[in-house]
Amino acid sequence: MLMNETVLTSIALTGFTVAFFHAAIPTHWLPFVATGRAQGWNHARTLGVTVLAGTGHVLATALLGLLLTIFGIAVSSRIGIWFPFIAGGLLVSLGLFFIWRQLSGRAHSHTHLFGSGEHHHELATASPSVGGHEHEVMHSPRRPELARSRTSDRTAIVSLFALLTFSPCEGFLPIYVSGIRFGWIGFALLTLILSIATVAGMLFFTWLTLAGIGRLRLRWLEQHESGVMGSLLLGVGMLVMFFEK
Repeated sequence: MLMNETVLTSIALTGFTVAFFHAAIPTHWLPFVATGRAQGWNHARTLGVTVLAGTGHVLATALLGLLLTIFGIAVSSRIGIWFPFIAGGLLVSLGLFFIWRQLSGRAHSHTHLFGSGEHHHELATASPSVGGHEHEVMHSPRRPELARSRTSDRTAIVSLFALLTFSPCEGFLPIYVSGIRFGWIGFALLTLILSIATVAGMLFFTWLTLAGIGRLRLRWLEQHESGVMGSLLLGVGMLVMFFEK
């Protein structure tokens, strides 16, 4: 029993790390800052839209996690003692795949296009740091090009919501797989962790950028996400295979 609790705690901590790390990728906060500047939103409204889009991101991921949990519980009841080895083996395989993808230079890019698309993509690629002069374009809402690109607030909000809702956190789905053994309690706990880590992470980095605090260089997160998540999944997979009873 104690070992199972240790495994669940390790899975939960890994899940929080994966979700927060994923939320730190520039496409999960930079578009909100850029759109807020272009639309002339105050900080409160920009952060509110960030929470809304983050909630959609969480719901889409949780829905996929729900389907995985339903299927996994049904399979677990049939194969019993072999389930940890199968689930753990799957996590190890996914972890190795993510690591291979990182080492081979084929890491997944989280560059999303929405609305006019190119405008936000250019901001993301040309502004790798936060709080410095590199973001002058984001701190000048009255620039003529921004004024011309301004759209209705409803369109902007829907676009931002769709941006993340239709792009669930693929890195968290294996975490749901690792928690299947713990049934609906595990699903509820992991969904709570996903919600807190994702929304808190998006809010934190959006607020940090709006406040102009520090000169964070987070571009490397997007470039090395596959490697870090692969390592985490590899570790959790080994834990599930050899320590879950």
